[in-house]
Amino acid sequence: MDRQKAKRLRQLRRRRHVRKRIVGTPERPRLSVFRSNKHIYAQLIDDLNGVTLAAASSNTGKGAPYGGNIKAAIEVGRKLAEAALAKGITKAAFDRGHYRFHGRVKALALAANAAGLKCSEPKKPPKEEPAAAAAPAAGGKKAKAKAGR
Repeated sequence: MDRQKAKRLRQLRRRRHVRKRIVGTPERPRLSVFRSNKHIYAQLIDDLNGVTLAAASSNTGKGAPYGGNIKAAIEVGRKLAEAALAKGITKAAFDRGHYRFHGRVKALALAANAAGLKCSEPKKPPKEEPAAAAAPAAGGKKAKAKAGR
């Protein structure tokens, strides 16, 4: 299989793994990101009705600065959040597609989040159990397992 074809198949597999858990609704649309070498595009999609609710891109026309960097991604995230808030949308489900959550994709998501569109909430740390109750139970099991070896 040729390298480009194999790469495309890996990307499609990754995209399916991400998309099977994300569905856009009118209350919480899907924020889909497309990243090219020169520009970055983002749109809010209502999958139930098959409608794009808002969109923004770094490809705005003549005289636009280079859109393939983090500064442009931050600007697109901010513009998309403003358009969403104007339509009364405050939450979105972030769909990174087959891209990793770093660089321009992460910058876009965090900029939209900071501008008021909650799309990539940070993971909350797990609640810690009381140390006194957890330590003897865990220590006893490990000690028994090590003694039996």
